[in-house]
Amino acid sequence: MKFLSSVFRTGHSAGRNRRARLELRSTEMAIYAVGDVHGCLDQLLSLERKILADAAEIPGPKLIIMLGDYIDRGPASAQVIDHLAAEPPEGFDRICLAGNHEVMMLDYLERRESRARWLSLGADATLASYGIDHRRLRELYRNGEGIDEMIRETVPAAHAAFLRSLPVLVSAPGFLFVHAGIRPGVELADQKDEDLVSIRSEFYAKAHLIDRLVVHGHTPVERPMLEGKRLNIDTGAYFSGRLTAVRFWQCQARILMT
Repeated sequence: MKFLSSVFRTGHSAGRNRRARLELRSTEMAIYAVGDVHGCLDQLLSLERKILADAAEIPGPKLIIMLGDYIDRGPASAQVIDHLAAEPPEGFDRICLAGNHEVMMLDYLERRESRARWLSLGADATLASYGIDHRRLRELYRNGEGIDEMIRETVPAAHAAFLRSLPVLVSAPGFLFVHAGIRPGVELADQKDEDLVSIRSEFYAKAHLIDRLVVHGHTPVERPMLEGKRLNIDTGAYFSGRLTAVRFWQCQARILMT
């Protein structure tokens, strides 16, 4: 949809691998932020139906912001990427942010990270979603290089391009949308990608220093949790079955869950 070009400003760093950061100039449209999916396509489709029903009576453009971690642990990571890379629901635009799992997968595909490190984050489920039996590969190949090449050849180039394209932050008047959080006391322009997709304790301990509401995921909680100026909506979809969205419109918030 075309409305984003008039309300967003895109910022890039001079750093070669730093991800884009987006600035939303207006919050007049309804914004739906969605927590960590982790390969749970059924829950994502169910939540989208709830979002469509909720938005039916809301006029004007609407935006879905996905907060990252679309892959690993759950059963359908490849299919989730296919879905998110396709057109958003009618009447919506969609921004997909990077999470630490997407960063790790891309680092592995581009030979910056080991398979063992990616597997430690639940990549075996992701490989299975591409039709790859990792245990069987270890029986067939004498060395790890053969396994890695087979995996890298199997993952579609379009999926790697999707992972590569993901911005890392959306800022808006009164709001910040990010996967993990921010480092309090550091200007947004100076925030490191690593912190934005991975930070935990330092963010939680000093969240009171933040000047706006930070909507994030990354750390599973039983229910959406508002603590000071941070709202965590990662409700552990891959083990709880609960995928969460929060809608902001006209200075009000509403929680939607599967």
